[in-house]
Amino acid sequence: MNIESSHPFTLAGKHAVITGAASGIGLATARAFADAGALVTILDLAADQASEAAASLSLPGRGIACDVTDPASVEQAFTAAGRVDLLVNSAGIAHIGTLLTTTLDDLDRLYRVNVRGTFLTMQAAVSRMRQSGGAIVNLASIAATAGIPDRFAYSMTKGAVLAMTLSVARDYLADGIRCNCISPARVHTPFVDGFLARTYPGQEAEMMHKLERAQPIGRMGRPEEIAWLALYLCSNAAGFITGVDYPIDGGFFNLR
Repeated sequence: MNIESSHPFTLAGKHAVITGAASGIGLATARAFADAGALVTILDLAADQASEAAASLSLPGRGIACDVTDPASVEQAFTAAGRVDLLVNSAGIAHIGTLLTTTLDDLDRLYRVNVRGTFLTMQAAVSRMRQSGGAIVNLASIAATAGIPDRFAYSMTKGAVLAMTLSVARDYLADGIRCNCISPARVHTPFVDGFLARTYPGQEAEMMHKLERAQPIGRMGRPEEIAWLALYLCSNAAGFITGVDYPIDGGFFNLR
């Protein structure tokens, strides 16, 4: 459903770059932004998947291969994207482990994608937004501010995403750049299905129910629900909002 140009959540005429947008929350966000009138550039590691995702949008979009951990790849992708009004950082990876079970390689791998990748893409976007302003939304997590079991490295990186969000919001107020982050609880994406199939073969339904019940609301979030919040935060309707971490958590923080 396309949003008319008079709607407060319209993105008509805006150029949006969304990382990790070939699947899951990133793809849902790309579709929501295209439905709201934005010209969307999808960045993802695999060129064919990025192009396929772009072809599925309601408005013509572009799919560009990008390794967010590589400065040259990021700069090349943003040069190809051209104008950037909006950036959503959805690219990220997860890890299960405590302090003692997390290896240095695990820590470095999580850092490279979730922290370094967010740094590089924001740097590329902000350098282009300073002339005319813009909005950035980073995907953090409830793990950034809550103690989640077995998520040591993941929590570390998402805490860094939150800290970077606040710093960018403060440093570029005068340039008209807003920067916020979203902290979801569990969201039902293909990653969850793959994790359960690999880790609990034959017990997928049982474990899915357990994961759903971890949220007081009784289910996981849906990718489009996260996308709609990102859409709001990037729209002019949220023009008075910057430097905020938005939990979208099914009651995780306040209703347990």
